[in-house]
Amino acid sequence: MTEPQPAPEAAPRRHRLRAAILGVVGLAIVGLTFFYFLPTIADYPAVWDAAKEVSWPWLVALVAATLFNLATFAPPWMITVPGLGFVRAFELTQASTALAIVVPGGAAAGIAGAYGILRRWGFAAREVTRAVTLTSLWNQFLNLTYPIVGVFLLSISGGDTALLATAAFVGVAILGVVVAGFVLVLMSDRLAEGVGDVAVRLANWSLGKVRRGPVSWSGASFERFRRDAGALVARRWHVLTLASLVGSLSVFAVLLVALRALGVSSDEVSSEEAFAAWAFVRLIGTIPITPGGVGVIELGLTAALVGFGGDNAEVVAAVLVYRFLTVVPTILVGLLVAATWRRHTPTAATLPEP
Repeated sequence: MTEPQPAPEAAPRRHRLRAAILGVVGLAIVGLTFFYFLPTIADYPAVWDAAKEVSWPWLVALVAATLFNLATFAPPWMITVPGLGFVRAFELTQASTALAIVVPGGAAAGIAGAYGILRRWGFAAREVTRAVTLTSLWNQFLNLTYPIVGVFLLSISGGDTALLATAAFVGVAILGVVVAGFVLVLMSDRLAEGVGDVAVRLANWSLGKVRRGPVSWSGASFERFRRDAGALVARRWHVLTLASLVGSLSVFAVLLVALRALGVSSDEVSSEEAFAAWAFVRLIGTIPITPGGVGVIELGLTAALVGFGGDNAEVVAAVLVYRFLTVVPTILVGLLVAATWRRHTPTAATLPEP
């Protein structure tokens, strides 16, 4: 006798319930961060007093660091989507990043937005899939590498590595597996399909633990990716690595300038300690707990920097300025582009040749 099957609408209802629960948890984290934890570390009047002390030269430095950070969004996409100019790449990255911050689904929403915009602009599906995959992979490679570099910098400068030791260990393990798998995928079609089959089994096993359906891709997807991406990676991996590195380090540059502008001196928090804290929190921020890591990043970064010796009020002020400059301009520009991107569709004369 077979067991009764759930009604077809049961699964969507469970998914909506799960999304609602995650939304409530995310709002709770954001509320607790800004209305309880941060005021406990430093009351907002003291934070405002610290912010008012920023001099005009430091304000100019903050604006320059922010503009440089925004400009570095585009190059990785220009490399992975031949024919995509700087202006188009800038519009694409601002829109997709803004969607990732404000739309439920986080990075998935940003990826879907980037895919849709590029397809609308006339780029082939395989080109778009290759670009999305490579830019995401290179970002994750760097996110896993930075805590390792942070531990190294702290160790040679005589700092305390306890904060990052576990994160670096996990990063080494995951990075080793991911890089090894990526190399195997690029070596041959047979290995690519084999690695893909293993990845499918692991993904389906993991999804089964949370009662989610099987993935829609297969080992053949990895084989197709190798054919599409292999030549570009072999030819331009070093340029993509450099562009991705500059892009992510420009975010750290905004944090470092914010710390110094708000009065957190190198005697309180050195550049190595600031990088270690940023690397650790950046890795934590890849977990989709809240959209854009709002609340999680502010609290984690503040706790780490105060732990290294920063003044409470100055650190909170610097972290809030850093987050404002790395989030709000992108949201404003990105949402404007997202709302008007259909008007920016290239003409046939400007589309890349197939």
